[in-house]
Amino acid sequence: MARLLHYSDIENVYDTPERAARLAGRIRELDGPDAAVVATGDTTAPGVLSLVAKGRQVTDFYAATDTMLDTFGNHEFDYGPDAIRELVADAGPTFVSANVRDEEGDPFGREAGVVPHAVREVGGDRVGFVGLTDPATDSLNPLAAPLTFDDPLPVAREAVAELRAENVDHVVVLSHLGSADDDLARELEVDAVLGGHVHSRRHEYVDGVLLVRPGVNGRCVIEVDLDGATEASEDGVPRDAPAATFHERDGAAPHGDLREALERRMAAADLGEVVAHVDEPIERAGEVVHGGECRIGNFVADAFRWAHDADVGLSNAGGLRQGDPFEGAVTKADTISLIPFEEPVVVTELSGSELRAVLREMAAPDVDFGEDDWWHGHVSGARVVWDAEAEELVEATVDGDPIAANDTYTLATSEYLLHSDHEFPTLEERHRAGEDGIQHEVLAEYAREYGIAPEIEGRIRIVEGVRSTPAPDAAE
Repeated sequence: MARLLHYSDIENVYDTPERAARLAGRIRELDGPDAAVVATGDTTAPGVLSLVAKGRQVTDFYAATDTMLDTFGNHEFDYGPDAIRELVADAGPTFVSANVRDEEGDPFGREAGVVPHAVREVGGDRVGFVGLTDPATDSLNPLAAPLTFDDPLPVAREAVAELRAENVDHVVVLSHLGSADDDLARELEVDAVLGGHVHSRRHEYVDGVLLVRPGVNGRCVIEVDLDGATEASEDGVPRDAPAATFHERDGAAPHGDLREALERRMAAADLGEVVAHVDEPIERAGEVVHGGECRIGNFVADAFRWAHDADVGLSNAGGLRQGDPFEGAVTKADTISLIPFEEPVVVTELSGSELRAVLREMAAPDVDFGEDDWWHGHVSGARVVWDAEAEELVEATVDGDPIAANDTYTLATSEYLLHSDHEFPTLEERHRAGEDGIQHEVLAEYAREYGIAPEIEGRIRIVEGVRSTPAPDAAE
Protein backbone atom coordinates (compact mmCIF):
# COMPACT_ATOMS: atom_id res chain seq x y z
CA MET A 1 0.00 0.00 0.00
CA ALA A 2 1.39 3.40 -1.03
CA ARG A 3 -0.16 6.53 0.47
CA LEU A 4 0.53 10.23 -0.06
CA LEU A 5 -0.40 12.96 2.42
CA HIS A 6 -0.93 16.12 0.41
CA TYR A 7 -1.11 19.76 1.54
CA SER A 8 -0.91 23.00 -0.46
CA ASP A 9 -1.43 26.78 -0.29
CA ILE A 10 -1.11 26.82 3.50
CA GLU A 11 -0.10 30.51 3.34
CA ASN A 12 -1.56 32.27 6.41
CA VAL A 13 -1.72 29.12 8.53
CA TYR A 14 1.48 30.14 10.34
CA ASP A 15 -0.04 33.37 11.61
CA THR A 16 -1.96 31.37 14.20
CA PRO A 17 0.65 28.95 15.60
CA GLU A 18 -2.05 26.76 17.15
CA ARG A 19 -3.66 26.30 13.74
CA ALA A 20 -0.38 25.37 12.04
CA ALA A 21 0.40 22.99 14.90
CA ARG A 22 -2.96 21.24 14.46
CA LEU A 23 -2.34 20.79 10.73
CA ALA A 24 1.05 19.28 11.48
CA GLY A 25 -0.56 17.12 14.16
CA ARG A 26 -3.12 15.78 11.69
CA ILE A 27 -0.38 14.96 9.19
CA ARG A 28 1.69 13.13 11.79
CA GLU A 29 -1.41 11.24 12.93
CA LEU A 30 -1.96 9.97 9.36
CA ASP A 31 1.70 9.32 8.60
CA GLY A 32 3.28 5.89 8.66
CA PRO A 33 5.86 3.66 6.98
CA ASP A 34 3.64 3.29 3.90
CA ALA A 35 3.17 7.07 3.44
CA ALA A 36 5.00 10.11 2.09
CA VAL A 37 4.16 13.74 2.85
CA VAL A 38 4.13 16.00 -0.24
CA ALA A 39 3.19 19.62 -0.94
CA THR A 40 2.31 21.60 -4.05
CA GLY A 41 3.45 25.16 -3.49
CA ASP A 42 2.55 28.42 -1.73
CA THR A 43 3.80 26.73 1.39
CA THR A 44 6.37 29.42 2.27
CA ALA A 45 4.31 32.60 1.67
CA PRO A 46 2.37 34.84 1.97
CA GLY A 47 1.46 35.73 5.55
CA VAL A 48 2.46 37.84 8.53
CA LEU A 49 5.04 35.41 9.85
CA SER A 50 6.25 34.70 6.33
CA LEU A 51 6.87 38.41 5.76
CA VAL A 52 8.84 38.65 9.00
CA ALA A 53 10.82 35.43 8.45
CA LYS A 54 11.11 35.80 4.65
CA GLY A 55 9.49 32.41 4.23
CA ARG A 56 11.87 30.52 6.45
CA GLN A 57 9.18 29.66 9.01
CA VAL A 58 8.33 26.83 6.60
CA THR A 59 11.47 25.01 7.72
CA ASP A 60 9.83 24.53 11.12
CA PHE A 61 6.76 23.08 9.43
CA TYR A 62 8.76 20.83 7.12
CA ALA A 63 10.62 19.39 10.10
CA ALA A 64 7.43 18.85 12.09
CA THR A 65 5.69 17.03 9.23
CA ASP A 66 8.69 15.24 7.69
CA THR A 67 7.69 16.57 4.26
CA MET A 68 9.42 14.62 1.49
CA LEU A 69 8.73 16.72 -1.63
CA ASP A 70 7.43 20.17 -2.55
CA THR A 71 7.18 22.26 -5.72
CA PHE A 72 7.13 25.99 -6.43
CA GLY A 73 3.96 28.05 -6.23
CA ASN A 74 3.85 31.65 -7.42
CA HIS A 75 4.33 32.88 -3.83
CA GLU A 76 7.56 30.95 -3.32
CA PHE A 77 9.17 33.87 -5.18
CA ASP A 78 7.71 36.63 -2.94
CA TYR A 79 11.17 37.51 -1.62
CA GLY A 80 13.04 37.05 -4.90
CA PRO A 81 14.87 34.16 -6.58
CA ASP A 82 17.93 34.26 -4.30
CA ALA A 83 15.86 33.96 -1.13
CA ILE A 84 14.05 30.84 -2.33
CA ARG A 85 17.31 29.32 -3.58
CA GLU A 86 18.77 29.69 -0.11
CA LEU A 87 15.65 28.29 1.52
CA VAL A 88 15.59 25.28 -0.82
CA ALA A 89 19.22 24.54 -0.02
CA ASP A 90 18.44 24.53 3.72
CA ALA A 91 15.03 22.86 3.62
CA GLY A 92 14.41 19.22 4.38
CA PRO A 93 12.22 18.31 1.37
CA THR A 94 13.44 17.97 -2.19
CA PHE A 95 11.92 20.57 -4.52
CA VAL A 96 10.67 19.06 -7.78
CA SER A 97 10.33 21.52 -10.66
CA ALA A 98 10.35 20.80 -14.38
CA ASN A 99 9.35 24.13 -15.93
CA VAL A 100 11.03 26.99 -14.03
CA ARG A 101 14.13 28.60 -15.57
CA ASP A 102 16.56 31.01 -13.93
CA GLU A 103 17.84 34.41 -15.02
CA GLU A 104 20.19 32.76 -17.53
CA GLY A 105 17.55 30.47 -18.96
CA ASP A 106 18.89 27.37 -17.19
CA PRO A 107 16.74 25.06 -15.03
CA PHE A 108 16.07 26.90 -11.79
CA GLY A 109 17.81 25.98 -8.55
CA ARG A 110 19.77 22.95 -9.67
CA GLU A 111 22.78 24.05 -7.59
CA ALA A 112 20.48 24.19 -4.54
CA GLY A 113 19.17 20.68 -5.13
CA VAL A 114 16.06 21.28 -7.24
CA VAL A 115 15.30 18.37 -9.61
CA PRO A 116 12.84 18.16 -12.53
CA HIS A 117 11.45 14.83 -11.33
CA ALA A 118 12.17 12.25 -8.68
CA VAL A 119 11.52 8.62 -7.80
CA ARG A 120 10.81 7.64 -4.22
CA GLU A 121 9.89 4.32 -2.63
CA VAL A 122 6.59 4.64 -0.82
CA GLY A 123 5.02 1.65 0.90
CA GLY A 124 7.05 -0.73 -1.24
CA ASP A 125 6.04 0.97 -4.53
CA ARG A 126 8.27 3.05 -6.77
CA VAL A 127 6.53 6.38 -7.25
CA GLY A 128 7.65 8.97 -9.78
CA PHE A 129 6.94 12.66 -9.15
CA VAL A 130 7.14 15.66 -11.47
CA GLY A 131 6.62 19.27 -10.31
CA LEU A 132 5.01 22.08 -12.33
CA THR A 133 4.42 25.80 -11.70
CA ASP A 134 1.92 28.17 -13.32
CA PRO A 135 3.64 29.63 -16.42
CA ALA A 136 2.01 33.00 -15.65
CA THR A 137 4.02 33.30 -12.41
CA ASP A 138 6.34 35.96 -13.83
CA SER A 139 3.22 38.06 -14.39
CA LEU A 140 1.51 37.11 -11.13
CA ASN A 141 4.55 37.90 -9.01
CA PRO A 142 6.77 40.91 -9.90
CA LEU A 143 9.73 39.41 -7.99
CA ALA A 144 9.60 36.38 -10.29
CA ALA A 145 9.95 38.61 -13.37
CA PRO A 146 13.65 37.69 -13.94
CA LEU A 147 12.66 34.04 -14.32
CA THR A 148 10.90 32.24 -17.17
CA PHE A 149 8.35 29.45 -17.03
CA ASP A 150 8.07 26.83 -19.75
CA ASP A 151 4.79 25.58 -21.13
CA PRO A 152 4.09 22.82 -18.58
CA LEU A 153 2.57 20.21 -20.88
CA PRO A 154 5.57 19.47 -23.16
CA VAL A 155 8.06 19.35 -20.27
CA ALA A 156 5.70 17.20 -18.22
CA ARG A 157 5.25 14.80 -21.12
CA GLU A 158 9.03 14.40 -21.37
CA ALA A 159 9.41 13.94 -17.61
CA VAL A 160 6.65 11.34 -17.45
CA ALA A 161 8.27 9.38 -20.28
CA GLU A 162 11.57 9.37 -18.40
CA LEU A 163 9.87 8.22 -15.22
CA ARG A 164 8.02 5.44 -17.00
CA ALA A 165 11.34 4.31 -18.48
CA GLU A 166 12.55 3.81 -14.90
CA ASN A 167 9.79 1.22 -14.37
CA VAL A 168 7.93 3.13 -11.69
CA ASP A 169 4.67 1.76 -10.33
CA HIS A 170 2.93 5.14 -10.26
CA VAL A 171 3.44 8.64 -11.68
CA VAL A 172 2.12 11.65 -9.75
CA VAL A 173 2.18 15.32 -10.76
CA LEU A 174 2.78 17.88 -8.03
CA SER A 175 1.02 20.79 -9.69
CA HIS A 176 0.66 24.48 -8.96
CA LEU A 177 -1.22 25.11 -12.20
CA GLY A 178 -4.80 25.47 -10.99
CA SER A 179 -7.35 24.90 -13.75
CA ALA A 180 -4.71 23.54 -16.16
CA ASP A 181 -4.63 20.29 -14.17
CA ASP A 182 -7.37 18.96 -16.46
CA ASP A 183 -5.03 19.19 -19.47
CA LEU A 184 -2.43 17.13 -17.64
CA ALA A 185 -4.99 14.43 -16.88
CA ARG A 186 -6.16 14.25 -20.48
CA GLU A 187 -2.72 14.32 -22.11
CA LEU A 188 -0.37 12.43 -19.77
CA GLU A 189 -0.01 8.86 -18.61
CA VAL A 190 -0.24 9.66 -14.91
CA ASP A 191 -2.15 8.24 -11.96
CA ALA A 192 -2.92 11.43 -10.05
CA VAL A 193 -2.52 15.19 -10.20
CA LEU A 194 -2.15 16.71 -6.75
CA GLY A 195 -3.02 20.35 -7.28
CA GLY A 196 -2.94 23.79 -5.72
CA HIS A 197 -3.04 27.47 -6.72
CA VAL A 198 -6.84 27.75 -6.87
CA HIS A 199 -8.14 28.16 -3.33
CA SER A 200 -11.13 25.83 -3.56
CA ARG A 201 -11.21 22.12 -2.85
CA ARG A 202 -11.39 19.58 -5.63
CA HIS A 203 -11.92 15.82 -5.73
CA GLU A 204 -12.80 14.27 -9.07
CA TYR A 205 -11.56 12.08 -11.90
CA VAL A 206 -10.73 13.26 -15.42
CA ASP A 207 -10.15 10.48 -17.94
CA GLY A 208 -9.60 8.11 -15.05
CA VAL A 209 -6.95 10.32 -13.43
CA LEU A 210 -7.49 11.48 -9.84
CA LEU A 211 -7.44 15.29 -9.48
CA VAL A 212 -7.44 16.77 -5.97
CA ARG A 213 -6.89 20.16 -4.33
CA PRO A 214 -7.01 20.82 -0.57
CA GLY A 215 -8.03 24.50 -0.61
CA VAL A 216 -6.30 27.27 1.32
CA ASN A 217 -4.75 27.95 4.73
CA GLY A 218 -4.24 24.34 5.73
CA ARG A 219 -7.82 23.54 6.63
CA CYS A 220 -7.31 19.93 5.57
CA VAL A 221 -4.81 17.37 4.35
CA ILE A 222 -5.63 14.88 1.58
CA GLU A 223 -4.76 11.22 1.97
CA VAL A 224 -4.24 9.55 -1.42
CA ASP A 225 -4.14 5.75 -1.70
CA LEU A 226 -2.20 5.11 -4.90
CA ASP A 227 -2.89 1.39 -4.96
CA GLY A 228 -6.58 1.98 -5.42
CA ALA A 229 -9.47 1.59 -3.09
CA THR A 230 -12.25 2.82 -5.35
CA GLU A 231 -15.19 0.89 -6.68
CA ALA A 232 -16.08 1.02 -10.37
CA SER A 233 -18.42 3.98 -10.86
CA GLU A 234 -20.97 5.18 -13.35
CA ASP A 235 -18.40 7.74 -14.50
CA GLY A 236 -16.10 4.97 -15.64
CA VAL A 237 -13.48 5.41 -12.94
CA PRO A 238 -11.23 2.33 -13.02
CA ARG A 239 -11.65 0.05 -10.02
CA ASP A 240 -7.93 0.37 -9.19
CA ALA A 241 -7.78 4.15 -9.60
CA PRO A 242 -6.17 6.06 -6.70
CA ALA A 243 -8.60 7.05 -3.97
CA ALA A 244 -8.61 10.25 -1.91
CA THR A 245 -9.88 11.08 1.56
CA PHE A 246 -10.00 14.62 2.98
CA HIS A 247 -9.04 14.95 6.64
CA GLU A 248 -9.92 18.19 8.42
CA ARG A 249 -7.29 19.97 10.49
CA ASP A 250 -9.67 20.92 13.27
CA GLY A 251 -9.81 18.42 16.08
CA ALA A 252 -6.24 17.19 15.68
CA ALA A 253 -3.85 17.27 18.61
CA PRO A 254 -1.39 20.14 18.02
CA HIS A 255 2.28 19.47 17.37
CA GLY A 256 3.77 21.11 20.46
CA ASP A 257 7.29 21.74 19.16
CA LEU A 258 5.99 23.47 16.04
CA ARG A 259 3.59 25.66 17.99
CA GLU A 260 6.38 26.80 20.30
CA ALA A 261 8.77 27.49 17.40
CA LEU A 262 6.20 29.64 15.57
CA GLU A 263 5.19 31.45 18.76
CA ARG A 264 8.82 32.42 19.33
CA ARG A 265 9.03 33.82 15.81
CA MET A 266 5.80 35.80 16.26
CA ALA A 267 6.87 37.20 19.63
CA ALA A 268 10.13 38.45 18.15
CA ALA A 269 8.21 40.36 15.45
CA ASP A 270 6.40 42.66 17.97
CA LEU A 271 3.26 43.18 15.86
CA GLY A 272 0.70 43.41 18.66
CA GLU A 273 -0.17 47.13 18.42
CA VAL A 274 -3.96 47.56 18.38
CA VAL A 275 -4.98 49.87 15.52
CA ALA A 276 -8.79 49.69 15.88
CA HIS A 277 -11.68 47.82 17.48
CA VAL A 278 -14.42 46.04 15.52
CA ASP A 279 -17.86 45.55 17.07
CA GLU A 280 -19.41 43.31 14.38
CA PRO A 281 -17.08 40.60 12.97
CA ILE A 282 -15.84 41.31 9.43
CA GLU A 283 -15.55 38.08 7.45
CA ARG A 284 -12.78 37.42 4.93
CA ALA A 285 -13.39 33.86 3.79
CA GLY A 286 -12.95 33.01 0.10
CA GLU A 287 -16.67 32.94 -0.66
CA VAL A 288 -16.92 36.43 0.84
CA VAL A 289 -14.03 38.19 -0.91
CA HIS A 290 -14.89 36.55 -4.27
CA GLY A 291 -18.66 36.88 -3.89
CA GLY A 292 -19.18 40.53 -4.83
CA GLU A 293 -19.31 43.55 -2.55
CA CYS A 294 -18.16 42.75 0.98
CA ARG A 295 -17.22 44.70 4.09
CA ILE A 296 -13.54 43.70 4.11
CA GLY A 297 -13.20 44.67 0.43
CA ASN A 298 -14.84 48.04 1.08
CA PHE A 299 -12.44 48.69 3.98
CA VAL A 300 -9.38 48.06 1.80
CA ALA A 301 -10.67 50.03 -1.19
CA ASP A 302 -11.58 52.95 1.10
CA ALA A 303 -8.09 52.95 2.63
CA PHE A 304 -6.41 52.90 -0.78
CA ARG A 305 -8.58 55.76 -2.06
CA TRP A 306 -7.94 57.76 1.14
CA ALA A 307 -4.17 57.33 0.86
CA HIS A 308 -4.12 59.28 -2.42
CA ASP A 309 -7.37 61.28 -2.18
CA ALA A 310 -8.20 59.51 -5.45
CA ASP A 311 -11.48 59.44 -7.35
CA VAL A 312 -11.66 55.64 -7.04
CA GLY A 313 -10.06 53.01 -4.85
CA LEU A 314 -9.66 49.48 -6.21
CA SER A 315 -8.65 46.33 -4.35
CA ASN A 316 -8.19 43.07 -6.24
CA ALA A 317 -10.01 40.27 -4.42
CA GLY A 318 -7.13 37.86 -5.04
CA GLY A 319 -4.84 40.11 -3.01
CA LEU A 320 -7.01 39.80 0.12
CA ARG A 321 -5.78 36.81 2.05
CA GLN A 322 -8.35 34.59 3.68
CA GLY A 323 -8.30 34.08 7.41
CA ASP A 324 -10.14 34.59 10.67
CA PRO A 325 -12.64 37.48 10.81
CA PHE A 326 -11.62 40.88 12.10
CA GLU A 327 -13.33 41.21 15.46
CA GLY A 328 -12.62 42.91 18.75
CA ALA A 329 -9.11 44.35 18.91
CA VAL A 330 -7.52 44.50 15.44
CA THR A 331 -3.73 44.58 15.52
CA LYS A 332 -1.06 45.60 13.10
CA ALA A 333 -0.46 41.88 12.57
CA ASP A 334 -4.08 41.51 11.46
CA THR A 335 -3.72 44.19 8.78
CA ILE A 336 -0.54 42.52 7.55
CA SER A 337 -2.31 39.16 7.43
CA LEU A 338 -4.94 40.68 5.13
CA ILE A 339 -2.38 41.98 2.60
CA PRO A 340 1.04 40.52 3.51
CA PHE A 341 3.02 42.03 0.63
CA GLU A 342 5.80 44.62 0.63
CA GLU A 343 4.24 46.64 -2.19
CA PRO A 344 3.02 50.25 -2.14
CA VAL A 345 -0.37 51.70 -2.90
CA VAL A 346 -0.06 53.52 -6.21
CA VAL A 347 -2.23 56.16 -7.79
CA THR A 348 -2.92 55.92 -11.52
CA GLU A 349 -4.46 58.24 -14.08
CA LEU A 350 -6.98 56.73 -16.48
CA SER A 351 -9.35 57.96 -19.14
CA GLY A 352 -13.01 57.30 -18.53
CA SER A 353 -12.96 54.59 -21.17
CA GLU A 354 -10.05 52.90 -19.44
CA LEU A 355 -11.72 53.16 -16.06
CA ARG A 356 -14.85 51.49 -17.40
CA ALA A 357 -12.65 48.72 -18.80
CA VAL A 358 -11.02 48.23 -15.38
CA LEU A 359 -14.40 48.06 -13.66
CA ARG A 360 -15.57 45.51 -16.23
CA GLU A 361 -12.51 43.40 -15.46
CA MET A 362 -13.69 42.96 -11.87
CA ALA A 363 -16.00 40.27 -13.30
CA ALA A 364 -13.08 38.67 -15.22
CA PRO A 365 -15.19 37.81 -18.30
CA ASP A 366 -12.06 37.47 -20.45
CA VAL A 367 -9.52 36.18 -17.90
CA ASP A 368 -9.17 32.52 -16.92
CA PHE A 369 -8.35 32.96 -13.24
CA GLY A 370 -9.92 31.08 -10.36
CA GLU A 371 -13.46 29.72 -10.38
CA ASP A 372 -15.99 30.78 -13.01
CA ASP A 373 -18.25 32.60 -10.54
CA TRP A 374 -15.53 34.51 -8.69
CA TRP A 375 -15.77 38.29 -8.41
CA HIS A 376 -12.34 39.89 -8.63
CA GLY A 377 -12.47 43.44 -7.31
CA HIS A 378 -13.77 45.87 -4.70
CA VAL A 379 -14.23 49.61 -5.16
CA SER A 380 -14.50 52.87 -3.28
CA GLY A 381 -15.92 56.06 -4.80
CA ALA A 382 -17.56 54.14 -7.64
CA ARG A 383 -20.70 52.09 -8.16
CA VAL A 384 -21.16 49.39 -10.78
CA VAL A 385 -23.97 47.19 -12.02
CA TRP A 386 -22.86 44.03 -13.81
CA ASP A 387 -25.15 41.82 -15.92
CA ALA A 388 -23.73 38.34 -15.35
CA GLU A 389 -25.89 36.77 -18.06
CA ALA A 390 -24.95 39.21 -20.80
CA GLU A 391 -21.43 39.81 -19.39
CA GLU A 392 -21.99 43.55 -19.68
CA LEU A 393 -21.23 46.53 -17.50
CA VAL A 394 -24.74 47.96 -17.22
CA GLU A 395 -23.88 51.01 -15.14
CA ALA A 396 -20.71 52.66 -13.83
CA THR A 397 -20.56 55.90 -11.89
CA VAL A 398 -17.98 57.88 -9.93
CA ASP A 399 -19.19 60.10 -7.10
CA GLY A 400 -22.72 59.53 -8.41
CA ASP A 401 -22.04 60.69 -11.98
CA PRO A 402 -21.75 58.54 -15.13
CA ILE A 403 -18.15 57.99 -16.20
CA ALA A 404 -17.25 60.34 -19.06
CA ALA A 405 -15.17 58.56 -21.68
CA ASN A 406 -12.73 61.42 -22.30
CA ASP A 407 -12.35 62.69 -18.75
CA THR A 408 -9.35 61.73 -16.61
CA TYR A 409 -9.83 59.89 -13.32
CA THR A 410 -7.43 58.94 -10.56
CA LEU A 411 -7.52 55.39 -9.23
CA ALA A 412 -5.58 54.11 -6.22
CA THR A 413 -4.68 50.43 -6.09
CA SER A 414 -1.96 47.88 -5.43
CA GLU A 415 1.27 48.29 -7.37
CA TYR A 416 1.00 44.59 -8.20
CA LEU A 417 -1.78 45.29 -10.70
CA LEU A 418 0.55 47.45 -12.81
CA HIS A 419 2.94 44.52 -13.24
CA SER A 420 0.41 41.74 -13.80
CA ASP A 421 -1.90 41.34 -16.78
CA HIS A 422 -3.62 38.38 -15.14
CA GLU A 423 -6.57 40.11 -13.44
CA PHE A 424 -6.77 43.75 -14.59
CA PRO A 425 -4.89 43.85 -17.91
CA THR A 426 -6.02 47.41 -18.68
CA LEU A 427 -3.85 48.76 -15.84
CA GLU A 428 -0.23 49.23 -16.91
CA GLU A 429 2.92 50.89 -15.63
CA ARG A 430 2.30 53.84 -17.99
CA HIS A 431 -0.72 54.78 -15.87
CA ARG A 432 1.34 55.29 -12.69
CA ALA A 433 1.13 58.85 -11.33
CA GLY A 434 2.57 58.33 -7.84
CA GLU A 435 2.81 56.01 -4.86
CA ASP A 436 2.29 56.07 -1.11
CA GLY A 437 3.03 53.67 1.74
CA ILE A 438 3.16 49.90 1.84
CA GLN A 439 -0.34 48.46 1.58
CA HIS A 440 -0.67 46.95 5.05
CA GLU A 441 0.82 50.12 6.56
CA VAL A 442 -1.82 52.18 4.76
CA LEU A 443 -4.52 49.91 6.18
CA ALA A 444 -3.17 50.34 9.72
CA GLU A 445 -2.88 54.12 9.35
CA TYR A 446 -6.41 54.40 7.96
CA ALA A 447 -7.73 52.20 10.78
CA ARG A 448 -6.07 54.37 13.43
CA GLU A 449 -7.60 57.48 11.89
CA TYR A 450 -11.12 56.28 11.03
CA GLY A 451 -11.58 52.91 12.71
CA ILE A 452 -12.80 49.81 10.89
CA ALA A 453 -16.58 49.92 10.39
CA PRO A 454 -17.35 49.28 6.69
CA GLU A 455 -20.91 48.64 5.53
CA ILE A 456 -22.49 47.10 2.44
CA GLU A 457 -23.60 50.12 0.40
CA GLY A 458 -24.61 48.81 -3.02
CA ARG A 459 -21.24 49.65 -4.56
CA ILE A 460 -21.40 46.45 -6.62
CA ARG A 461 -24.63 44.94 -7.93
CA ILE A 462 -24.56 41.68 -9.88
CA VAL A 463 -27.77 41.09 -11.83
CA GLU A 464 -28.93 38.91 -14.71
CA GLY A 465 -30.84 39.72 -17.89
CA VAL A 466 -30.62 43.52 -17.75
CA ARG A 467 -29.94 45.24 -21.06
CA SER A 468 -27.20 47.84 -20.79
CA THR A 469 -27.73 51.47 -21.71
CA PRO A 470 -24.51 53.28 -22.67
CA ALA A 471 -23.71 56.40 -20.71
CA PRO A 472 -24.63 59.54 -22.69
CA ASP A 473 -21.01 60.42 -23.38
CA ALA A 474 -19.65 56.84 -23.67
CA ALA A 475 -19.00 57.23 -27.37
CA GLU A 476 -17.28 60.61 -27.19
